[in-house]
Amino acid sequence: MRILLDTNVLISAFISRGLCSRLLEHCAENHTLVTSEPIVEELREKMLRKFRMSPPAVERAIGTLFDGMEVIAPAPLETSVSRDPDDDVILASALAGACEIIISGDADLLDLTVYEGISILSPRHFWDLDANPQG
Repeated sequence: MRILLDTNVLISAFISRGLCSRLLEHCAENHTLVTSEPIVEELREKMLRKFRMSPPAVERAIGTLFDGMEVIAPAPLETSVSRDPDDDVILASALAGACEIIISGDADLLDLTVYEGISILSPRHFWDLDANPQG
């Protein structure tokens, strides 16, 4: 499957050794991970400003997190879809990357459940369906 991980999932995967980090590893080993330059830039900005990481540490983290991911350039959506217009770049990225699934912890995206045939699942929901089907 082609999967896009929302920025909040990537941040969680990087800052803690929990579900999101296991999910990232599982997806990297078993699926095709897709991202976009806007997602990379949002993650870079949050690491620099919110987590106050040094620029060299941010670049190492970016290199590690996105190594092996397919990076695409999304076209803007014709009309806003999400309640939070900032989330439209996630939808546009998944659409441009021909993804089947978006994994996100964002309530505005999760409330959509599906966009243009792309399922939008929480990390726990995807984990239970794909990585740990026995529960």
